Order: sequence, then structure tokens, then C-alpha cells
Amino acid sequence: MNHESIWNAIDRIAQNQNLSVSGLAKKAGLNPTTFNKSKRLSDQGQERWPSTRSITKVLEISKLSWKDFPQFMVDV
Repeated sequence: MNHESIWNAIDRIAQNQNLSVSGLAKKAGLNPTTFNKSKRLSDQGQERWPSTRSITKVLEISKLSWKDFPQFMVDV
């Protein structure tokens, strides 16, 4: 599990729901920019990680559980 695989999972869940990452965030009740690629690194190049709260909201609206999350983490 690493930074890239977590973000890949969010991207794949969005695709699975036929949504953009912005659409997924909005549907989950989050700011639409929460999962944008531009927010995944800070201006200094440090990794930014999604919160467990935001991932939980995405899983809930996607009718998935934390047990399902790793299947979306597979690296491309």
C-alpha cells in the first residue's frame, strides 16, 4: 500500500461508478476538488493523502466496504 495505490483506488472507484473524481467527491458530500490530481501533492512536492473519512464516504455511496477497497488498489 502506497500513496499511488490509494489514489489509484479512488480513481478506479470513480470509474466504476461512471463518475469523474470530482463527481465522486460531490456525490459523497465532499468538496468537488477533494480528489483532483492537482491536490495529491503539495506545492513543495510532498504527498497529500486522502482522509479515512473521505474514503469512507466514497465507499458508502459506492455501496462498497473497506474489505472491497484493496481490489481497486492494484497498480497499473
